[in-house]
Amino acid sequence: MGVTPKIAPSMLSSDFANLASEAKRMLDFGADWLHMDIMDGHFVPNLTIGAPVIESLRKHTKAYLDCHLMVTNPIDYVEPLGKAGASGFTFHVEISKDNWQELIQRIKSKGMRPGVALKPGTPIEEVYPLVDSENPVEMVLVMTVEPGFGGQKFMPEMMDKVRVLRKKYPSLDIEVDGGLGPSTIDMAASAGANCIVAGSSVFGAPEPAAAISLMRNSVLENQEKC
Repeated sequence: MGVTPKIAPSMLSSDFANLASEAKRMLDFGADWLHMDIMDGHFVPNLTIGAPVIESLRKHTKAYLDCHLMVTNPIDYVEPLGKAGASGFTFHVEISKDNWQELIQRIKSKGMRPGVALKPGTPIEEVYPLVDSENPVEMVLVMTVEPGFGGQKFMPEMMDKVRVLRKKYPSLDIEVDGGLGPSTIDMAASAGANCIVAGSSVFGAPEPAAAISLMRNSVLENQEKC
């Protein structure tokens, strides 16, 4: 398998009053990416951060900022996030059925890496056209909880989507988000996920570096079995 493990602590679980130091702490512990949950209070009930926070954090880190947009109008966020210094821009397929081609084009034109996410109730087949396109997304995010809030319980049945995706697209970055930690990582890694978003299981761990290392090793070990 030609995909590398990427462990992305979810900054939603961090101390927002000390975001720069929390980001540095996670990177020092071995994180590959920093996962940024952008919620608009409309597509999901919660309201979190936007481009101003990404811009502020970018001044303090060169890390890959993996932005997951749980918003109703993602196209409105492309320019501000591009200017702010976002690295990845993952939008939801459920609200992008009519303009995803334009959306992908704009994301790439602003120097960001496009990804598509799907809720637990959305069939995996809905993302195929976006991966098979001449101008494709470069990552698929399979939500293993309902988007909107951290700390939810992992849905193991979502791993069927990951298995199908991995079989169909051996070199695709497949991300999973929701309830990931030491007790669930093997299910995700064995299904074929290589990008792992983890919030409370990292930030709340006695040794966050050990939690990150454990998850990376699980992805590597499962890839070797393939």
